[in-house]
Amino acid sequence: MNKKRTVYDFILWTVLAIILGLALSFSFLPVFGLQPLEAMKIMISEVFAERYSMGNILVKTAPLILTGLAFAFTYKANLFNIGVQGQFYVGCITAAAISLKLYGYLPGAVVILLAGIGSTLAGALVGFMIGFFKARFGANEFLVSMMSTYVFTYLNLWLMRTVLQESKHNYIKTDYLDKSVWIPQLIPGTSVSWGIVLAVLAAVLVWFILYKTTLGYRIRVTGINKEAAGMAGINPQKQFMLAFAISGAIAGFTGLIEVNGMQHMMLPDFDVDISSFGVGIAILANSHPIGIIFAALLFGFLQVGGTALGHASEAPASVIDLMQGFVMLFVLMSFYFRRKIELNRLKKMKSADKEVA
Repeated sequence: MNKKRTVYDFILWTVLAIILGLALSFSFLPVFGLQPLEAMKIMISEVFAERYSMGNILVKTAPLILTGLAFAFTYKANLFNIGVQGQFYVGCITAAAISLKLYGYLPGAVVILLAGIGSTLAGALVGFMIGFFKARFGANEFLVSMMSTYVFTYLNLWLMRTVLQESKHNYIKTDYLDKSVWIPQLIPGTSVSWGIVLAVLAAVLVWFILYKTTLGYRIRVTGINKEAAGMAGINPQKQFMLAFAISGAIAGFTGLIEVNGMQHMMLPDFDVDISSFGVGIAILANSHPIGIIFAALLFGFLQVGGTALGHASEAPASVIDLMQGFVMLFVLMSFYFRRKIELNRLKKMKSADKEVA
């Protein structure tokens, strides 16, 4: 009963937070000469007017699911992987390098498979290193993971100025990937690749690991109380490293989805907000893997709808950030009030138990 009540409170407060966040963000639109209802009508009509625009929601959603999962996995161990952006860039670099160097020598499907394995392992290695510093030296994972993003951002830039630069050396980017190593298209007439299916499957796999395996149980117990976990025979330091390695693997795999599934090349500083969006999505979904799918869909719609609104009106591109920012602000506020209600409910239950005793 308590569990059902907690789920009900979460859904109620989250929906309320989303509605209030969107309502407040739309209330600022008259400043740009737009009425809120008119803006909503433009967003919906422009996004759902054609297949290509609707497909763009899924294109935006796929990497958001994965970066949300990457943050959520470490959060379950009471850790904060703020360096998802860096691990994502490592995955992008690896996927691009393998795809560029091996196409023509191996079948396209094999190259995609190798690029996926390589990007996943590269992200996992970076994540493991952060977890190792946390476990071995007690380093603050928030700072270490955050600073690692700068390291790999500049590594990415250096590689695209040297060994990975496009063949004419006119631009700071890689060559376009050959079509044989693109992730196949899922919906004809759109940019949607099978990456969205892989992202959803990743969410299901993460859910299975966290809630149906011994590994997931140990990670969650460590997150709840690492001292109690230690007394129960669980090694918290080991769980730190495992959680970060798996989180990094998910972030690295996101690189394959973006490079081989959407961009078809590597650019400097692209998708610079993908990590921060992932954090917001994980918080919005209460770090539940299945909830992250729906939270990412919401953010995907806001991104595509906000862009359409900007094109169809005089609203600035920053209106997208305004919407997402207000939604996140109210979600964080709802988390605070929901937690307060839960604590008050526990106090009343304890008081009632004492009276009965």
